[in-house]
Amino acid sequence: MSTTPQSAKSSGTGWAKSIFDIIVIVLVVMAAKTAIAEPFYVPSGSMEPTLLIGDELLATKFPYGYGTASLPSFIVLPNTQRLFGALPQRGDIVVFRWPGDRSQVWVKRIIGLPGDRIALRDGVVSINGTPVEVKPDGTGDLESEDGSLSQAARFIETLPGQRRHLMYKLMPHNMLDNMAETVVPPDHLFVMGDNRDNSDDGRRWGYVPEANLVGKATRIWFNWDLRRSGG
Repeated sequence: MSTTPQSAKSSGTGWAKSIFDIIVIVLVVMAAKTAIAEPFYVPSGSMEPTLLIGDELLATKFPYGYGTASLPSFIVLPNTQRLFGALPQRGDIVVFRWPGDRSQVWVKRIIGLPGDRIALRDGVVSINGTPVEVKPDGTGDLESEDGSLSQAARFIETLPGQRRHLMYKLMPHNMLDNMAETVVPPDHLFVMGDNRDNSDDGRRWGYVPEANLVGKATRIWFNWDLRRSGG
């Protein structure tokens, strides 16, 4: 049975429409991930006990404005000036492109804002000359990347503005417990992990440019850590 020119034309039109619809769907999804929110997987324990290994969190893009860092994480472009930019607050958990390699997306807590003087003494953070309040809160199970568990001292840390969060200290003394006072440069942020003895953060490599901000961590959807669930 031969295909008439009319039916062939209709078939071609149908395929073109299907391809067009797929392209539109992809563009809509990309736009949503760029402008609204994007999910991120937590692969390490650097933010325990707040974020656990395997957590799938949602980072909303609009709180801090938009730049090239707001694009889906697999797209790496040079930084540009941010549109509708807004400064995070101390205590916010932020997703950002790591300054050492902007193809990597990390998550930490904002400790210092531009112009803040930050120091650490015996594990206690000082902001603008005032030590933050740290209260013991028992102990908790700290998970390592290999799935093993250990007991860690748990504390409640209170940042300026009464922003409270939990933090872990695995060792009473650590090489990162002391840091000479440093001033956060303009348009930069100082970040730390809540798991203070197992976090590669600003104490090691310095500051995060505001232009590297991807979004604000606002919600944990679920956890994919099969080791914790016995899988």
